[in-house]
Amino acid sequence: MLHLHHLANSRSFRIIWLLEELNADYQLTCYERNKAYRAPDSLKKVHPIGSAPMLEVDDRILLESGFIIEYLIKHYDKEKQFKPDDSDEAAWEAYTFWLHFAEASLMPLLVMRLVFTKVVSQSPMLIKPISKKIQGQVEKNMIGNGLDKMLTMMEQHLSKNHWFAGSEFSAADIQMHLAVVGANAGAGLNKSKYANILTWLQRCEERDAFKRAEEKGGRLNF
Repeated sequence: MLHLHHLANSRSFRIIWLLEELNADYQLTCYERNKAYRAPDSLKKVHPIGSAPMLEVDDRILLESGFIIEYLIKHYDKEKQFKPDDSDEAAWEAYTFWLHFAEASLMPLLVMRLVFTKVVSQSPMLIKPISKKIQGQVEKNMIGNGLDKMLTMMEQHLSKNHWFAGSEFSAADIQMHLAVVGANAGAGLNKSKYANILTWLQRCEERDAFKRAEEKGGRLNF
């Protein structure tokens, strides 16, 4: 039995979604964030790291969404639906690139944005104007420009491909989804500038397995 420990509004949603795509038999334990928007201490009882996702497999705890995705595909994707075969070099390269791009390049900027947003919202009234000014400078000088370049690259890729690995849905789309949801939070992505990204996002969320994942793990809301 697989046992997934899922934290609301976190990377562990990816694992619920993949497990549903695989029609796997698994147990799910859900955790809510605390007032500081952090994982509860109860997750540290599962593993000292105390973050999600955590997947229990044969009395072992697997961490890191990318690694868990690769593990599940290796052991449970018997029909090889969610990762391109090595013989299709172009699809394999695209799959592998975007699978790593999500966490290595895109998510750090989005996490930085989230942290500074939380800092402003939780600042005392007397220093809130200062924290807002700092947030604005970080957004302008460190986040906005880099994020725009990445989104433009994604938009161009999806203008030529139905999914991130090419013509077929794959785990790379699951990995990229959460990052795109984060980028689309707040005011939202420009509908004309990023039309292909938003169309891809809609295709992802129309999948039956995605809908089941939302029913079990809750909707991502940043």
